[in-house]
Amino acid sequence: MGCWILSESLSLILLLAWLGLNVYLFIDTFQRYEEEDAYLYTRVMLGSSLSWARASAMCLNFNCMLILLPVSRNLISFLRGSICCRGALKKQLDKSFTFHKTVAYMIALLTIIHVVAHLINIERYNMSQSKEAGELQYKLSCIGKNPNESYLNPIRNYKTDTTKEMLVTIAGATGLVITLVLILIMTSSTELIRKSVYELFWYIHHFSIIFFIGLLLHGAGQMIRSQTLQSLLLHNVTYCKDHYYEWGEMEQCPIPEFSGNKPATWKWILGPMALYICERIIRFCRSQQEVVITKVVTHSSGVLELHMKKRGFKMQPGQYIFLQCPAVSRLEWHPFTLTSAPEEDFFTVHIRVVGDWTGDLFKACLAEKKVFQEPWKLPRLAVDGPFGAAATDVFHYQVSVCIAAGIGVTPFASVLKSIWYRFCDPDTELKLEKVYFYWLCRDTCAFEWFADLLLSLEAQLLEKGRAHFLSYHLFLTNWDESQATHFALHRDETQDVITGLRQKTFYGRPNWDSEFRQIADNHASSNIGVFFCGPKDLSKILRKTCTFYSSVNPRGVYFHFNKESF
Repeated sequence: MGCWILSESLSLILLLAWLGLNVYLFIDTFQRYEEEDAYLYTRVMLGSSLSWARASAMCLNFNCMLILLPVSRNLISFLRGSICCRGALKKQLDKSFTFHKTVAYMIALLTIIHVVAHLINIERYNMSQSKEAGELQYKLSCIGKNPNESYLNPIRNYKTDTTKEMLVTIAGATGLVITLVLILIMTSSTELIRKSVYELFWYIHHFSIIFFIGLLLHGAGQMIRSQTLQSLLLHNVTYCKDHYYEWGEMEQCPIPEFSGNKPATWKWILGPMALYICERIIRFCRSQQEVVITKVVTHSSGVLELHMKKRGFKMQPGQYIFLQCPAVSRLEWHPFTLTSAPEEDFFTVHIRVVGDWTGDLFKACLAEKKVFQEPWKLPRLAVDGPFGAAATDVFHYQVSVCIAAGIGVTPFASVLKSIWYRFCDPDTELKLEKVYFYWLCRDTCAFEWFADLLLSLEAQLLEKGRAHFLSYHLFLTNWDESQATHFALHRDETQDVITGLRQKTFYGRPNWDSEFRQIADNHASSNIGVFFCGPKDLSKILRKTCTFYSSVNPRGVYFHFNKESF
C-alpha cells in the first residue's frame, strides 16, 4: 500500500486538487445564488433548484475548459520535451487520456444535475402563473405585462406548453442539442464500440464541435433573471418582500426591474478552444506535406510494413504518428507506433490487418500481390506527427524493462533499433546499462518480422562484448501438440527453432512474480523503468506487480510503471 501511494502520490494530489476545485466552485456558486439579494425573488419562484442549476453550470464551464487540453497532442508533446517537465510530472502526461475520460464522466454527472434542475425550474415557472402557487409568486409572474416593465418569469402564460417552450427558446433548443450530442459521444466511447466499430467512435467524437458551439450559444437565452443593481438601490427587498401588495404605491417599494444574466461560458472555454483550433491547424498543415512510400512489405503474420519518407520529419524512439489514406477515407486518422529508429533516413510502421480500415489499406497498397510495386502505383498517404509517448523515456533509466504483447512490440522495435545504432557509434554515451525485453505472442509467424532485428542486435552486442546488455525473453502463448513435439526434438540445438536466436523461446506465459523478483535481486538499489504495450488486463497485473516489488525505502529498488496509450 505504501509503495502504491508513493508511486501515485502526484496523481492523487492532482486528482484531489481537481475534485477540490469542483467542490469549491459548486459550493461557492450555490451559496451565492442562495444568499444574494438580486436573486431573492427568483428563489421565491424556483426554490433551491435555482442554486443547483447555476452551481452545476459553473462546474460544467470549468470542466469543459479542461476537456480539450489532454487531447491537444502537440501541446502534450511540447510539454514532454520541455526542461520544466521531468520525472513524475512527465509521467502525468502519459495519463492525459485517463484524465480526459475522468473529466468527461464529471461533465456527464453535472449535465444530469443541470438538466434535472432546469426541468424543475421550468415547471415552477409555469406553476407561478397560477394564484395557487402563492400570492407573491403570482405577483412576480405578472410583472412585465404592463408597458415599460421588465419580466422575471420567462413563461408568460399559465397555459403555455412547457415542452414546446423548451424547443423554441435558445436555452432550451441548445440545451437539448448539447445533451443529445453528449449522450452520443459518451455511448460511442465505450470500450465495446471503440474496439468493434472504431470508425463510429471516431466520427461521433467529432460531434464535439456541435457541443462547444451549442455551449457558447446556450447562455444567450438568459433564462435565469435577477433584479438589476439600480432596482435594488430603490427597491429594498428585505422590506418589500413582505409588502408586495403595495408595490408601485409605496415610494420605498417601486415595481422591481429584472434582467438576464450575461453569458459567461465563453470566458471559460474560448482560450482552450482557440488553443485546440491552433492545434488542428498545425496538424492539418503538417498532414498536407508530401509523403513518399518507398517500400511495402507483407508479412505472413498479417502485418503490413510501410517504409516512408517525408521532408523535415524528425522522431525519437517510441513515438507514434497518425496515418490517413484518402483512397480509403478522407476523414479517418489512425495512430501507429513508429518502428524505425531516428538514425535511419526513413520511417516505418507495422500495421496489423484487423478491421475495415486496415483491410482496405492493405488492398490499396496492393499488398495481396506480394510483388514489387512502382511507387506511383501506391496510394497517397498523409502523416501527422510524430507525437511523444511513454516509451521515449526508456533511455532515461539505467535499467529498463520492456514488455510487449502481440503487435504491441512496435514501440520497442524503434527503441531496440536505436540501441543498435548507438552501439555502432563509438562517440555515443548511454545512460542505459541494462534492458530486459519480454514479448508474448500467440503464434510463431508473429515472430517473423521482429526476429531479424533481434538477430542483428544480438550479433552486434556479441561483437562489442556487451552480450549482457540485453536480456530478452520470447513467449509463445498458443501452440498445438504437433508443434510441441517439434519444439522438443530441436530443444538441444544451438539456435532456437522458431526465431534462430541463441535465446530459446519459452512456451506458455511468464511467471511475473518470479521475473520481477529476479530483476529486483539483480538491481537492489535502482530505479527501474517498466514499459508496457498491450492489453488492459495484463497492464493491471504488471502495475500491481511493480507496486508489490517496489521498496518504500528510498535506497531500495523501485519499479516505475509506464503504459503506452494513444
